[in-house]
Amino acid sequence: MSEGLYTTETKDFDQTLDLSKIKPYGDTMNDGKTQLSFTLPVPPGDEAVEAARQLLRQMGFDNPQIVFHKELTKGFTFFNCYGSYTRSVDFTKIKVPKVESVKWDMKETDYFIKERIGRKIIVVGASTGTDAHTVGIDAIMNMKGFAGRFGLERYDMFETYNMGSQVLNEEIIAKAIETNADAMLVSQTVTQKDVHIKNMVELVEMLEAEGLRNKLILCAGGPRITHELAKELGYDAGFGMNTYADDVASFIAQEIERRKNK
Repeated sequence: MSEGLYTTETKDFDQTLDLSKIKPYGDTMNDGKTQLSFTLPVPPGDEAVEAARQLLRQMGFDNPQIVFHKELTKGFTFFNCYGSYTRSVDFTKIKVPKVESVKWDMKETDYFIKERIGRKIIVVGASTGTDAHTVGIDAIMNMKGFAGRFGLERYDMFETYNMGSQVLNEEIIAKAIETNADAMLVSQTVTQKDVHIKNMVELVEMLEAEGLRNKLILCAGGPRITHELAKELGYDAGFGMNTYADDVASFIAQEIERRKNK
C-alpha cells in the first residue's frame, strides 16, 4: 500500500487502521481473514479434517474452516482453509534491505555507460549447479527479455555471455576469466533443501580462492532470492520476484562507476 493511498483513502475509510498492528484484511479492517492451503500425509476423512483444524489453531487462527479437501494420492490429503488470524506485525518497524541503485530504462543505462564508463560492460551469466531452469537467466540476459523489458543482449553497451543451465561453478568462473568479465549473474530456481545456498556459497569461496571476488560484481537472482540473503552469502546484490533486466543493468552500471571513483 502506498503512502499516498493510505493517507487519502484508507485513513478516511476506516480510522481503526493501526500500522503498528497490521493483520490480514478480508471483509473488514482487522478481521484477520486468511485463505491458505496445505497437504497432510494422512488419508482423507473426519480425522484428517480435524487434524487440519488443530494445526490452524496452533498457527494462530480463530474459527478455522476447512472448505475443501481431496485425496491427492493414497495417504495424502490436500486442504483449502479459511481462518481469522489473531496476531499482528508492526509495519512501522519493518526495514527491508534493498539494492541501492536508481532504476533506469535501457536508453538511460546505455547513455550512462557511454558517458561515464566509456566501454561495453562484460557480463557472464548462468543457472548454476544442478539447476536446469533457464527462464530466470534468459529473462535478464536474452535479447527479448521478459514482460516487455528487453534483456541485456539488447543493450548497446553490454557484451553478454549466457551459458544456460546446469553450469558448474568452475565453468562460469573460467568463462569470466576468459572474457575478462565485469559482472557475474547467477540464477537459482531449484531451491529444494536449500541446495541453492550451498551452491551460492561454494561459488563465492571459489572466487575468493582465485583472488577474483573483489574484481567482479556478483549478483544472484531467483524466486527465493532476496537482497538480504544474497548479501549474507557474499554477493553484491540479490534480485528476486518482480525484478527485471533494467534493475540489473542499472545496478551493474552504477556499481562499476562507484568502484571506479572509490
